[in-house]
Amino acid sequence: MGAGPAGIYAADLLDKSDADVEIDLFERMPAPFGLIRYGVAPDHPRIKGIVSALHKVLDRPNIRLLGNIDYGTDLKLDDLREFYDAVIFATGAMADRALDLPGIDLEGSHGAADFVSWYDGHPDVPRTWPLTASSVAVLGVGNVALDVARVLAKTADELLPTDIPANVYEGLKASPVTDVHVFGRRGPAQAKFSPLELRELDHSPNVEVIVDPEDMEFDEASVAELRASKQTDMVVKTLQEWAIRDEGTRPRRLHLHFFHSPAEVLGEDGKVVGLRTERTEYRDGKVVGTGEFHDWDVQAVYRAVGYLSSHLPEIPFDHTAGVIPNQGGRVLDLDENQVPGVYVTGWIKRGPVGLIGHTKGDAAETVANLLRHSSPDAILEFLATRGISFTTWEGWGKLDAHEKSLGEGEGRERVKVVERDEMVRVSRA
Repeated sequence: MGAGPAGIYAADLLDKSDADVEIDLFERMPAPFGLIRYGVAPDHPRIKGIVSALHKVLDRPNIRLLGNIDYGTDLKLDDLREFYDAVIFATGAMADRALDLPGIDLEGSHGAADFVSWYDGHPDVPRTWPLTASSVAVLGVGNVALDVARVLAKTADELLPTDIPANVYEGLKASPVTDVHVFGRRGPAQAKFSPLELRELDHSPNVEVIVDPEDMEFDEASVAELRASKQTDMVVKTLQEWAIRDEGTRPRRLHLHFFHSPAEVLGEDGKVVGLRTERTEYRDGKVVGTGEFHDWDVQAVYRAVGYLSSHLPEIPFDHTAGVIPNQGGRVLDLDENQVPGVYVTGWIKRGPVGLIGHTKGDAAETVANLLRHSSPDAILEFLATRGISFTTWEGWGKLDAHEKSLGEGEGRERVKVVERDEMVRVSRA
């Protein structure tokens, strides 16, 4: 269930296994490819290029795509069990995680996932977007926050060579934005940017990337993080280079702020008119508030604090973590017992973290467990781990032959007394 990267990777691995399988990929949308089609910024053709590899998987004769089918509405779990030996849920995460912040529901406050769906042409969102703010705040320091900030800051004409929808181009072209502010509660060493995505911010001839030198602070734990992770070290070095350079003259500005924790979205007449942040600092290895507040003149706020998976009918769900409870991809019920024949992979399995390529590892684990638990010996292994003695038809046949060889009379009666234990010993021999 789900024909995004996670579902297609699982289908690929199943098809390449020794098992004789026929695979149907069900997809709620009419088109496949999920996050790559509806969650990647149009100016990321490198990532969208993954589609060509996924396309080859869907071309295989024993893998069938069935789109425009909604699980829970068109099909239920009992329907799937009637036609399939196993079901893998790979439905991803497309909703915005909530942020408990005063004023977060004001007009002009948006979820990043909704904005991403708009600029990627997702059919579930309106064709227009309220781009009326000259100064915008983006909350979060991950790659989604960078995508949102970059698309907002760039001119529409810069996106023309991409596959940007016509209505999105017209909307961005009319945008009066001059400044985009990205806020992170912690320091630069804790930012979740990928080095390549971060450096892309500075490629636009129309956008000046600005970093405050005062935000370049590191405690002992941060220094340890830099030494332990080459990726983190590369991110910090890029930020340090931007912090010490002279500010340029590009017409639009993208500000990266660290040690600023959002405290309140300020409103007037029901609309966003500002953002209040609290300055934070390192203290005893933690980031804590200082009691120093700053008000920013912004007219729109985008929260990019994480995606959230949706609860699927008839399937257990952890509403706190936003995932389907599982062990190695095997779906678990409320008593932590495996739900027979039901598996999970991708973001709905582990949460919306990591890059698209990380779903390959998820799929490999899930498929391995599916094949192991679908093999004829799987139940024997399970019974053995429980220490349960069992008999078999083959074992009984051996015992029956042994019993007949003893003939009638006293010997036969003695065999009947020890029949069960002997059958177990014979069956395991």
